[in-house]
Amino acid sequence: MEASARLLTSTAICFHRRNLPLSSLPLLNCNNPRRLISLSLAKCSLRSTTPFPSSPNPFSSPLSRISPSPPEAISPNSSLNSFEGSSIQWDQPNFSLSNTKGSVFSHKDSVFTVVLLGWLGAKQKHLKRYADMYNLRGIQSVRFVVPPTELLGFDLGSIIEEKVKNLAHEIADWCSVNETDGRERHLLFHTFSNTGWLAYGVILDSLKSREDIIRKIRGCIVDSGPCAEISPEVWAAGFCAAFLKKRTVLQPPAESPDNSNLKGSIVRNYQSDTKPSIGEMVLLSLLTKFFEVLLRCPDVNRRLSKYISVLSENQPHCPQLYLYSSADKVIPPRYVEEFIAHQKALGRSVYAHNFGLSPHVDHFRSYPHLYTAKVEEFLKLCSTAMVS
Repeated sequence: MEASARLLTSTAICFHRRNLPLSSLPLLNCNNPRRLISLSLAKCSLRSTTPFPSSPNPFSSPLSRISPSPPEAISPNSSLNSFEGSSIQWDQPNFSLSNTKGSVFSHKDSVFTVVLLGWLGAKQKHLKRYADMYNLRGIQSVRFVVPPTELLGFDLGSIIEEKVKNLAHEIADWCSVNETDGRERHLLFHTFSNTGWLAYGVILDSLKSREDIIRKIRGCIVDSGPCAEISPEVWAAGFCAAFLKKRTVLQPPAESPDNSNLKGSIVRNYQSDTKPSIGEMVLLSLLTKFFEVLLRCPDVNRRLSKYISVLSENQPHCPQLYLYSSADKVIPPRYVEEFIAHQKALGRSVYAHNFGLSPHVDHFRSYPHLYTAKVEEFLKLCSTAMVS
């Protein structure tokens, strides 16, 4: 295990082009393999002296920024302020813009917040595109992102899981009271890849005793997922794509075409049979072997199984939309289609769209108009479901 960790460290540093000689690294003579891997991944992900830069927020409380709520709506010990910028960002819709477009919801007595749960390695600027899409439709948002090195803590019971649980409690606090004008608060979820999807499972598990909050979840969109199996190959592919970013065939660079049409024609040159580089193959192999060991650890396997079970069997009775593609090399479409079939067998209201050749979590950039149309169509279905 220690030898594999040293190899993983040097390989990842090479891929990040840090240009650091191996002699500059401390001797990783650690008796704890988990700690060794955590330190290794942290080392290879460093890009500056501040690994996860924070964007200053001029608002003293992200919850107070959403709407003028009564004091009891905001926890006096709000934990969101401790990780603003790097992990969580609350947004407020620009009503001067949203009013010109009109809200997709016909309920004048309700207000909605969409919880955007990002993919592994996503940054706030990536999720802002989605926040803006909802903003224009009169829906406020909260964005949650996961740096790659912190997801290892999610696996081993570290900081990410606690952050998600804290987010769940803050969302519950916000949703527990009405607006000052009497409007009732409701929630939508928009998750990305297995990272965002599993974060949604942590939130649902944290709120399992709050049926009043669960009833206010009006819809869930799953982008590029899920894989309901504890698959080392899927975890390895996700980490490989996150660490190499655009230097991998798992996540090829995307353009932002303006001429995407609602028929879903492919407007970019993407070869699905592109071969990975030798370096990518080595890193993917190392990560696969690493997760074959890690995911068999009893504590890790137990907790992942718990959240997957919640998502598979006990999702809220609200509409679900799955946005995926046949070209996804991180989460192959068969996993998504198997999960869709299972949800339909449970009697859930399920909708889906296959974008064809767009890569993992890249459907919006590949087909902005089609993606927006599918989301807006789904929001109208959620609105109709509220009436019925």
